[in-house]
Amino acid sequence: MSFGDLVAQASEIPAGSDGLLFLPYLSGERSPHPDPLARGAFVGLTLGHDRRHMTRAVLEGVAFGLRDGLDLMVAAGMAAPARIRASGGGTVSSLWRQILADVLDAEIAIVNTSEGAAYGAGLLAAVGAGWFPTVGDATSALVTATPVAAPGPDAAAYAEAHSVYRDLYPALAPSFHRM
Repeated sequence: MSFGDLVAQASEIPAGSDGLLFLPYLSGERSPHPDPLARGAFVGLTLGHDRRHMTRAVLEGVAFGLRDGLDLMVAAGMAAPARIRASGGGTVSSLWRQILADVLDAEIAIVNTSEGAAYGAGLLAAVGAGWFPTVGDATSALVTATPVAAPGPDAAAYAEAHSVYRDLYPALAPSFHRM
């Protein structure tokens, strides 16, 4: 199935995936748990869940992982952002953008390129070559951000689901290390 078809089906499922959670540690984890032995897992799977639930749980689990990283930055003294710029193929999905806005508690704005890292490297090169005096100047001239999602009514459900999600790594880490 295409990404678009999977996400379209996942949009039929309510926020929180009817109690199904996904830990996205498919190649270990770096933050907030520096553990190369961490593993991905579906938790809460029942006979009532299907592919739609699993797809939505994957989207939500990735968003929860991003939230964990954001929480670390805020705890280190960074101000919580009111707007987050997003890029990449997944940002074509309105469901994905809304999940991000709800979980990250910030407006999501998409930028005028789907190649965020490469575009950013190009901006840095333009500054290094002297085409712009600062990164801020280059960004102001070449990056357009369009707001597409703001935190909505599902934010509270996601806050609760994230609380449960955060409890899962410490509970499962001993098993990961025995595998």
